[in-house]
Amino acid sequence: GQVIDAVLPPKLEHDPRQRSASLDRTTSAQKVTIAASDFQSGWPSASVASAAVGLAVACAAWRRHERRNRAVSRQTGAVGLVGRAAGPAVAEKPATSDFGITAFPFSAVVGQDDMKLALMLNLIDPVIGGVLIQGERGTGKSTAVRALVRLLPDIPTVADDKYNSDPANPASQSDEVRDRLAAGEDLPVEMRRTPFVELPLGATEDRVTGTIDIERALLEGGKAFEPGILARVNRGVLYIDEVNLLDDQIVDVLLDSAASGWNTVEREGVSVRHPARFLLIGTAHPDEGDLRPQLLDRFGMTVGVRTANAANSRFEVLRRTSQWEQDPEKVEQTFGGEDGALKAKILEARGKLSSIKVDRALKVKISTLCSTLNVDGLRGDIVLNRAARALVAFEGREEVTEEDVRQVAVSCLQHRLRQNVVSDSVDN
Repeated sequence: GQVIDAVLPPKLEHDPRQRSASLDRTTSAQKVTIAASDFQSGWPSASVASAAVGLAVACAAWRRHERRNRAVSRQTGAVGLVGRAAGPAVAEKPATSDFGITAFPFSAVVGQDDMKLALMLNLIDPVIGGVLIQGERGTGKSTAVRALVRLLPDIPTVADDKYNSDPANPASQSDEVRDRLAAGEDLPVEMRRTPFVELPLGATEDRVTGTIDIERALLEGGKAFEPGILARVNRGVLYIDEVNLLDDQIVDVLLDSAASGWNTVEREGVSVRHPARFLLIGTAHPDEGDLRPQLLDRFGMTVGVRTANAANSRFEVLRRTSQWEQDPEKVEQTFGGEDGALKAKILEARGKLSSIKVDRALKVKISTLCSTLNVDGLRGDIVLNRAARALVAFEGREEVTEEDVRQVAVSCLQHRLRQNVVSDSVDN
């Protein structure tokens, strides 16, 4: 008892927690005393046994004291956290700062002008249908596509809708939003960044289309749907790296959604559908295999890229890459303004796209060109018209010329030409 009183702090009997601690100490002392009677028999002398018991009691008391101190410290820390949380809010970084750190500036990509132009034309008019970029490894294909997020504008969406429904366009609204509009509800609108989703090659069909929880649907009596990638990318950009290696089952799903603009999921008699309109961008290495013709036809434009083999181009790529790794803020300061100017230019071109004129004689020439080249299908004629109009809008002019058609004709038609039956590598 004297050892316990010497080690522990003074008692505060008016505090319930201290009274509880005192009771614990008394109980512990009783236990130690009982154990000591049995303990002494195994020691050579009573004095040695008593010293051992005293030491054990002191250690136990010190451990209890330390536990109480840690508990008080945790309570004090929690109060401090609450106090800091209630203090002045720290200003958040703008949403664009994430892209400024993670995505290489689009304007800093050296060369590859045809690839960058095709990507920007599709941002101006997404109905063109996307871009397939084919080329050697290490030519900046993926870097340029991922940098495209810096040029994507904010879009108006229904605030509490998980499908990025357009409040002004019924064609891109989910069934839930349409039902709310039919009921006379005023929909809240918020601006969101245009979705940019990269589809991994190992994605499963359920991950892409979404899943229906049958058990939950039966219990709750509704449609327990967990949206997938196609729901997130509605009205956005879907990027597939190494698209020629994509599983055929996923290709079928993408083809169905690209053709109809809707994703339909059916499981055990439960059916759910939602809008899935997206701009498809793919990169591929030709030596790793060909694309299925149906998927290849869905790309509005294709661009072939080669390694910039000039010594000064190689040096510039090396310099900018090294600077981005060591001092990304400096690269951001150098090229961030150019990316901002391109973004504004794309938005302006979108606004004037509907006013661009194409002479009837030029449309006849486009159809004659496609007929002469024996282009498969009629999508080539439509895409070529749209790409030429987007180019004129991007350059700030009002009417399409023959030179504009020539500039985009190769990227719009080369993947639609029938290949030579003797040599598959030679097309017409």
